[in-house]
Amino acid sequence: MKVPGRIGLSVLVAFLTVSLCCGEAWGVSDKARAVVHHAKGLSYHEKGQWDKAIAEYNKAIELNPEYADAYNNRGLAYQGKGKFDQAISDFSKAIELDPKFAEAYFNRGLVYADGKGKFDQVISDFSKAIELDPKFAEAYFGRGVAYADGKGKYDQAISDYTKALELNPRFAEELNPRLAEAYFNRGVAYRHKGQPDQAISDYTKAIELNPEYADAYNNRGVAYADGKGKFDQAISDFSKAIELDPKFAEAYFNRGLVYQGKGKFDQAISDFSKAIELDPKFAEAYFNRGLVYADGKGQYDQAISDYTKALELNPRFAEELNPRLAEAYFNRGLAYAQGKGKFDQVISDFSKAIELNPRLAEELNPRLAEAYFNRGHAYQGKGKFGQVISDYTKALELNPRLAEELNPRLAEAYFNRGVAYAQGKGKFDQVISDFSKAIELNPRLAEELNPRLAEAYSNRGLAYLDLAQFDHGCQDLQKACELGLCKGLAWARRQVLCQ
Repeated sequence: MKVPGRIGLSVLVAFLTVSLCCGEAWGVSDKARAVVHHAKGLSYHEKGQWDKAIAEYNKAIELNPEYADAYNNRGLAYQGKGKFDQAISDFSKAIELDPKFAEAYFNRGLVYADGKGKFDQVISDFSKAIELDPKFAEAYFGRGVAYADGKGKYDQAISDYTKALELNPRFAEELNPRLAEAYFNRGVAYRHKGQPDQAISDYTKAIELNPEYADAYNNRGVAYADGKGKFDQAISDFSKAIELDPKFAEAYFNRGLVYQGKGKFDQAISDFSKAIELDPKFAEAYFNRGLVYADGKGQYDQAISDYTKALELNPRFAEELNPRLAEAYFNRGLAYAQGKGKFDQVISDFSKAIELNPRLAEELNPRLAEAYFNRGHAYQGKGKFGQVISDYTKALELNPRLAEELNPRLAEAYFNRGVAYAQGKGKFDQVISDFSKAIELNPRLAEELNPRLAEAYSNRGLAYLDLAQFDHGCQDLQKACELGLCKGLAWARRQVLCQ
């Protein structure tokens, strides 16, 4: 804690005159010699020669054990050496010897603040110093710092800073920034309490006291935007913050958010990009730039890149940016689905979004089912029937009426899975089940998917025959023939087995 203008040394004797005292003839008393050593200690002290100063103070105390000023000043020398426990001990001894020693209370408070961070003791000692000396401007200043930095009590801090300035206007150069900081911090507290008007008032006061306070402009801009919906004033404040501090990444980011909200997507992207340039680990800037690329510009490659970077920097990004939760995964999945058709990534991102926020399942499950369906369709084109079966099964599990909802493919999922079982696996029970389900969902499937409709009955019929279920097999082969498939091996077998 820095306190201006006062070094805390209590000097009772500026120089020594030799005289007879204390009943000793032709000699010098111990107290007088103590004053001499104390004066020498002060001389070393002013030069920052702490060890020599302490040695002289030791001699003064040895000669006069009740020398409160020597204890006080030795405490200051120990403080200069960073020996805070010894300093506190000496200040406490000075107070014991002279309970009205305001400077000793003040100096001990400084050590509690700088050396120990014990702000309750700090405030107690500064308060006692003020009680003993109501015009002790430095004590008001120090207590204000303790209230602000140590306790977050900005009302009390502002009161103490104001009193210190009243007592000593020369403090203005150092205190005005401190006072501005107190108003700033109280403004932060008001904003967190949902009181934007009070927050704006305090930020404004901070700016009046310190016109170059970039943080105050930035925070006032946030209050204007979030608390009052005054976006033009917010942009003005963010721009001023940037003017004062061209490396203020958060101010660029905040201005970008306002531009984003106003639909000025190019300006938003520019500001988010500048924030990223200044802070390459700014995950939120990547995330929001991705949103603008996806929602505002339809540029999915850039959106995917930004979402990926945001999630790389902060894998739990969605959870930490409440209430959006899994929105990063959700939006990246949308970008993959809408712009790229990358089904693996779609499935991965939607699944992650649902894992992070199960409430998204209602909205995402149909999309996720569609991704599985499309990936299965792609696998079928590659002849990877195991993957086809797995993906169609998952798609139908997520949305049993998938075929109907994904017009015009209707029951194609069951049909194709049945084909995969027949061609790749030879699992006739499953073939029969899937073809039956396909036909149940759409009895005219064969006509709509010509010529594979008849093939469905033919394949199921052959499967029944292989299982020695001749009645069912013959019925299906007859149906295949009615649909136009009255030739080939299946028809020949019917001719032999179904007479």
